[in-house]
Amino acid sequence: MGEITADLIIHAYAQGIFPMAEAATSDDVYWVDPELRGIIPLDGFHLPRKLARKIRQRPFEIRVDTSFVSVIEGCAASMAEQGREETWINDQIISLYGQLFDRGFVHTIECWQDNKLVGGLYGVSIGAAFCGESMFHTVTDASKVALVYLVARLKAGGYRLLDTQFITPHLSQFGAKEIPRHEYKMQLAASLDIESDFYSLPVNSGPETILQSLTQTS
Repeated sequence: MGEITADLIIHAYAQGIFPMAEAATSDDVYWVDPELRGIIPLDGFHLPRKLARKIRQRPFEIRVDTSFVSVIEGCAASMAEQGREETWINDQIISLYGQLFDRGFVHTIECWQDNKLVGGLYGVSIGAAFCGESMFHTVTDASKVALVYLVARLKAGGYRLLDTQFITPHLSQFGAKEIPRHEYKMQLAASLDIESDFYSLPVNSGPETILQSLTQTS
């Protein structure tokens, strides 16, 4: 499929397409353009009460954009340990998304406990769209908490679209849904020219600020 570059990946995301590897050990990368696309409507995000209570207890230190390689490697290891066929993060993906992280297109939300990374997620930011890539946890609820902090940050930053690519039971509990490809691309196109600010919410925002952000409508 020719040489894949960081610039090409950003161009592809703007068209609603994203790359995946056949497997973690594979040298092959291919483009994906699903007929049904998973999204989480930012104004329709559902926060389970039990998880809200846990967030108020501050079980994790939340960091933003401090350890990209550890996050993506944690995501890859988590998928491999589960024996999932869609273990699609290979060395090339790690390298390319690392370049995008250095250029400010990729962001991470990280959960730390006792100075150890125990969960998190990463994704691609273009315009007012955030394309979630993968998440992981080694401590219960860490990836869920990371998602809550992500949604609060996106809402505060003026984002309009949270793309999850596919739907899983894990995401469904938060209000994720599938929409047809053409509808997704219409929402994406409408989001690309809107300015957003991933850092508008202070990194040290406490639980009450995070939970309040989730109740605000765009």
